[in-house]
Amino acid sequence: MPRQPTPPHGVRRHACAQMRGIECGWLTRVRRIVGMSNASETRPKLRRAELAHWVRSRAGVSHSSDARAAGFTVYDIAAAVRAGAIDRVRRSWLVTPDCDRRRRAAATVSGRVTCVSGAALQGFWTPAAHMDERVHVAVASTAARVMSESLRLHWGRGPAPVGRNDNADTVLNVLFHVAHCLTRRDALAVWESALRKHAVDAEVIERVAWRSTQAAELAAVASSLSDSGLETSFVDGLRGIGVTVRQQVWIDGRPVDGLIGTSLVTQIDGFAHHSSAADRRRDIEADSRLVARGYVVLRFDYHQVLFDWPYVVETILTAIAQGAHRQRVR
Repeated sequence: MPRQPTPPHGVRRHACAQMRGIECGWLTRVRRIVGMSNASETRPKLRRAELAHWVRSRAGVSHSSDARAAGFTVYDIAAAVRAGAIDRVRRSWLVTPDCDRRRRAAATVSGRVTCVSGAALQGFWTPAAHMDERVHVAVASTAARVMSESLRLHWGRGPAPVGRNDNADTVLNVLFHVAHCLTRRDALAVWESALRKHAVDAEVIERVAWRSTQAAELAAVASSLSDSGLETSFVDGLRGIGVTVRQQVWIDGRPVDGLIGTSLVTQIDGFAHHSSAADRRRDIEADSRLVARGYVVLRFDYHQVLFDWPYVVETILTAIAQGAHRQRVR
């Protein structure tokens, strides 16, 4: 076979340049296509992350209509649900996986966390007996009578207006439902806890049109003097039997929980009161100093005030009958 003539050097160089140009053009197109593919995959991920972050910034729950109003499309929402970034509750509510269980429960009936559940959500003191019970949820008066063992529904309307897509009640509405749901002593303790945390002012609750006898009575007696809801229960219980207690009176350089008359001191130890031995010794020393000055000191704990109230009443009335509240003090 005859040998093919070798092309001139300049021709070979030109041909190689053409081949390199073809290869470069092909690689450029491939890279562009791959880049477009990566971008098409990255953007939905970013939108899912943005949507999850947005819902989480709203306490982990939001109505889908609010999400759309914020610029997220139905496709963004559907993709985030499929990916597990958020959950869909009752078709229209979006919640993050780490959303508070009380807020999630309220979303299942398009309601608002309220009463003791709403109080606990805002960090108020709540009775221990209600901590592990059903979630209290406020719903519209026209809402269906849903039967659920995990929910305690409230149909009453509080004094403050609410938004259509609100998931938790306002402080005033929480206090309104607490007044109707709990015993007077426990309800007053929750109210005063809200006052101490500055969630609401005493002047405000006195001016609210409560449209409720229970709430109006609580507003009339609530104060911000109690150190805990336990003290509130104690003072209100004694008030009910005609015993007046002055709270947070300073004696010997420190406040006492209560003072009856001029010399009968009452001290209340909460559920988590002074876990250290040093704290306990400090209380014993303070009680001893008061006794040395002529005061009679009665100290009660959490369990006695809430679960053995007759014993507390009998002890205090006996002390009063013996004149412990009229001792000469120094």
